[in-house]
Amino acid sequence: MKEVVIRDIKEQDIKYVQEIYNQGIEDRIATLETETKDISYMKDWSEKHNGRFKAIVAEQEGQVVGWASLNQYNNRCAYDGVADLSVYISREFRGKGIGKILLVELESLAKENGFHKMVLFTFPFNQLGQGLYNKVGFREVGVFKNQGILDGQYVDVMAMEKLL
Repeated sequence: MKEVVIRDIKEQDIKYVQEIYNQGIEDRIATLETETKDISYMKDWSEKHNGRFKAIVAEQEGQVVGWASLNQYNNRCAYDGVADLSVYISREFRGKGIGKILLVELESLAKENGFHKMVLFTFPFNQLGQGLYNKVGFREVGVFKNQGILDGQYVDVMAMEKLL
């Protein structure tokens, strides 16, 4: 695999992060979101991810090929040590190890920023994602039945966690 550089998101990355996120929305494999995001939404999102809640990108040969973020799990102070995470990889780069590289870096950032646990939510049918999460030490917590609606159908959502 060609060298992958992981770094903090920059303003010029936002359009690429938006494109990759919208692919995930369109492909119906990673989120209950159904409406693609515009640049204004993504700029606002990016501004919220430059402190304790981080956003990083994976770059290969100068091209942003994936991104990941630590997100607020819950705004109640009892959950300050828990980070929700997101990982999105460009279609043509999925299954090539980039997600794992991003997750390893996210874990390091989570520890540096005082989190003791990371959680994520995935679809039970997203086998590629679950394989990745299991490889880096996440465990299945459980499945929420009929947690959301996607294309007019109820879908289940699996919760996974990793203690740091």
